Amino acid sequence: MPDRPEDVDAAFAEIVAGLEREGVGSRPPQLDDPDDTPPGGVVAAEERAEPEPPTQPPKPPPTAWRGSDTEWDWTWGTDEDHYVPPEPPPLPRLRPMTIVALVLIVVSVVLLIVPGVIGLAPRVGTPIALIALTCGGVLLLLRVRKTPEDPNDGRDDGAQI
Repeated sequence: MPDRPEDVDAAFAEIVAGLEREGVGSRPPQLDDPDDTPPGGVVAAEERAEPEPPTQPPKPPPTAWRGSDTEWDWTWGTDEDHYVPPEPPPLPRLRPMTIVALVLIVVSVVLLIVPGVIGLAPRVGTPIALIALTCGGVLLLLRVRKTPEDPNDGRDDGAQI
């Protein structure tokens, strides 16, 4: 590393002293007035002047961070402008195996909560209820419709599992 100075701290101090002589860093830049800074971006100490008082009165601070500077006009939200969605299509008719699966699930939940309804002891009713619940769930999963993708449809429903 022959191109690095031996004393890095002394070289850095020399660079900073040169910049301070030019006036860099002695005054924060004025972001509101772009004409205040010369093209080079450096303002000499002689060129600095006291800022002129503003000609317009300052704006009052805005209301709370969630507030608004304008009043709400209640005529903006009339009912005529609301979107009214179309009526949803009717639910499809349940197929017989779907009805059987739903009945199995309802019966199994009842057997789990109160097995004595049909005269079973809890140690007999619980395994029967768990088997019925599992069968009902499997039947529902097997009855899920698998519709093939229509290439002429022209819409994308996202990922399908």
